[in-house]
Amino acid sequence: MAGVILDASALLAMLQGEPGADKVADAIDDSRMSTVNYAEVVSHYARLGAQQHAIEAMLRPLPIDLVSADPGLAVMAGMMRQQTGELGLSLGDRFCLALAQRDGLAAWTADKAWQGVADVLGLEVVLIR
Repeated sequence: MAGVILDASALLAMLQGEPGADKVADAIDDSRMSTVNYAEVVSHYARLGAQQHAIEAMLRPLPIDLVSADPGLAVMAGMMRQQTGELGLSLGDRFCLALAQRDGLAAWTADKAWQGVADVLGLEVVLIR
């Protein structure tokens, strides 16, 4: 089983050479990501005008274990709204956190708003920068 759960912000940091990119690159061979968060990465590049074939060509070779958003994970992410509502987390954020909680792995993110979520949800959050 993979050792870390990547948030879209962590993968984008690596792809764009932002601070924390090296940390993500070092862990990518042992990473998992929800397909919801993967869609967030795709939508980021689509918003910038990239074509689908170019986005797929960039992402397909990455050794990330993609995890489908099954009903159980969806319920977990939805229920996290009660505990994280005041933190302003998106549905995508909660899918990443739900996957981390379900699999007992650390959630890696570049989003500093997640600093308070670890204690609230009882899981490990790693800020990549």
